[in-house]
Amino acid sequence: MKNIAYIDGQNLHMGTTRKDPEWRVDLRRFRIYLQEKYNVERAYYYLGYVQNGNQYQQLYEEIQATGFILVFREHNAAMLGTKKGNVDSDIIFSVMKRLYKKEDFDKVLLVSGDGDYKMLVDFLIEEKKLKKLLLPKQRYASSLYKVLGAEYFADLSSPDVRRKIEK
Repeated sequence: MKNIAYIDGQNLHMGTTRKDPEWRVDLRRFRIYLQEKYNVERAYYYLGYVQNGNQYQQLYEEIQATGFILVFREHNAAMLGTKKGNVDSDIIFSVMKRLYKKEDFDKVLLVSGDGDYKMLVDFLIEEKKLKKLLLPKQRYASSLYKVLGAEYFADLSSPDVRRKIEK
């Protein structure tokens, strides 16, 4: 199988580091986990990008070095601290574009608990193109996902998964 992963980087980071219990994802281990568990061939890691944001260069390099394809949504420096990455529409557009162009892949794996993806998730389920929705922390995920069957999502903060991907 050739699956594609889309990671909402801000959602993954905030979902694991800002709420109890706090923990950090080891990106190298996470990329291996996606490949071995879900047959992810390509993994796109979406982030907001700030012009002249040199302090983030090390993070960008780490993401790429661990095997993720880094995709930016550009923001200007005046927005720093006032706006999150806001990559939702970029991810949705990219998935839909790949489907429309009938690119060669089997299924989509989405990493986010953001309810803005609910229509996309429903469509992917309907088209039999959703591999899995990985929630950074299930208890903080959008209530819109409560109607999904357990076969469609997994909680990255569950002890067995955390053990595999935690820093």
